[in-house]
Amino acid sequence: MRLGLVHVGGAPDFAVREADGPWVPLASLGLHAPDTAAAIAMATEARAALGAGHGRALTAPVRLGCPVVRPGKILAIGLNYLDHIRETGATQPERPLVFAKYPSSLNGPFDPVVLEPDCTEQLDYEAELAVVIGRRTRRVSVEQALDVVFGYAVANDVSARDWQVRDGQFSRSKSMDTFCPIGPWITTADQVGDPQALGIRSEVNGEKRQDSSTGQMLYGVVELLAFLSTTMTLEPGDVVLTGTPPGVGFGRKPPVFLRPGDVVACEVEGLGRIENKVVGPAGEGDR
Repeated sequence: MRLGLVHVGGAPDFAVREADGPWVPLASLGLHAPDTAAAIAMATEARAALGAGHGRALTAPVRLGCPVVRPGKILAIGLNYLDHIRETGATQPERPLVFAKYPSSLNGPFDPVVLEPDCTEQLDYEAELAVVIGRRTRRVSVEQALDVVFGYAVANDVSARDWQVRDGQFSRSKSMDTFCPIGPWITTADQVGDPQALGIRSEVNGEKRQDSSTGQMLYGVVELLAFLSTTMTLEPGDVVLTGTPPGVGFGRKPPVFLRPGDVVACEVEGLGRIENKVVGPAGEGDR
């Protein structure tokens, strides 16, 4: 099943669909979810109602918004693909390198990324597999880690490389407004299988930039969830971004950064594709 945020008549509502079938709003199933955690809690009921043919299927095209609404935490992992470590000249971390992306950075799967020149001159992209937590957990074992996953989505860990270097840490440079597009929906874990066997790619203006597999992660999803839950409780609706493969703009020689008018597409096998245009603060490049 897929869980998405659809805009119908301008008002957003969570909706579900099976494979490529029509979207069915939760409201039409008698369910009302103010955020992703609530939608996750209703997922079993929604799936049963959908299977029984209940609800009102949307026939017109819908605009998809960010399916992650009011998460408690967005946790991200840096330097988690060996070839990406090599291209950046960084040292391989001895344990997962964790930082936060703040919820105010969330962005829709097809909404613009805003480049403010007084904030950064080195805007970069990072295609990532996003893991959405489905069950409250603390100190989960590697063997049981996948049991707490609700589903997966595609993310772009947009980054201001100049601020990343100046600050000496990642959170601020990766948490500017619009710097966390996620979507196009959340695919439930039972539809995905092994999260370490998915192709992951990005393009800029139609040119392939990243082309790898989640199997190349230094620390896989189960290791990351076990590590993170050692020191914090993971809650339904929390998101873990699992790192990016090689091919980012910062790693090119010379580096190539994004400019207004550029279009970045990120894709993970079986999970869909997100596409975001870079625009200036006054809409420059949005044409």
